[in-house]
Amino acid sequence: MSVDIQTLSVRYGATRALDGVTLTAKPGEVLAVLGPNGSGKSSLVKAIAGLVRYTGQIVLAGSATRDSIGYMPQDTATRAALTVLEAVLLGRLGQLGLRVKPADVELARQVLTELDIAALAGRYLGELSGGQRQLVFLAQALAAEPKILLLDEPISALDIRHQLEVMEVVRRLTHERVLTTLVILHDLNIAARFADQAVLFHGGKVVGLGAPADIIDALRLAQVFGVEAAFSTTPDGRLVVTPVRPCRSPKAL
Repeated sequence: MSVDIQTLSVRYGATRALDGVTLTAKPGEVLAVLGPNGSGKSSLVKAIAGLVRYTGQIVLAGSATRDSIGYMPQDTATRAALTVLEAVLLGRLGQLGLRVKPADVELARQVLTELDIAALAGRYLGELSGGQRQLVFLAQALAAEPKILLLDEPISALDIRHQLEVMEVVRRLTHERVLTTLVILHDLNIAARFADQAVLFHGGKVVGLGAPADIIDALRLAQVFGVEAAFSTTPDGRLVVTPVRPCRSPKAL
């Protein structure tokens, strides 16, 4: 189910986090949400999830509702007294009714296995590393069997191997289940490798929207991130970005 956004703005007091954002996230595609810190990325997914007040329009097409959303926040700190399995089952609150069914437990264990953390099921969240906790909350979002998947920096605390494995799972499930997936990323090479489309934010505005290879270029990196970079392609045509140095005088947008 697509997510259609028109002239979306979000304010926190006098600060405008998003300013007139218009874009569409399509089913069956991973949309990478890119940009420097404070550019509005988290505000976008929070607005779609209904967690912040906004002006403008967010239309969840088809039969999708906010109950159809699986959301993984950037901050995964939570009550340490929950076990991993209990935390993942919280992702199924909309389906549980009055009690946990064996099928819910089986689905939760299945998701833990897909993310290679089934061995943690009986451990308490307070015993886990930051990266392990991140995987648990990704599992929680997937356990909701969402139509729309919102992931706020899901791989920021993971080692390289788990970054690749998690993004493989996210891409595969997005394509197989025809999910509408928005994932906030800082690694441009991960975005180029795994995303179907990308949106680039700067100062609360969209400054690039399209295929990653089309919007990640030297001018935008200088303007948005203040860095010079070298560009190359892999044998299969995938973009590779190598930051070289900070720009002394990045050009203004």
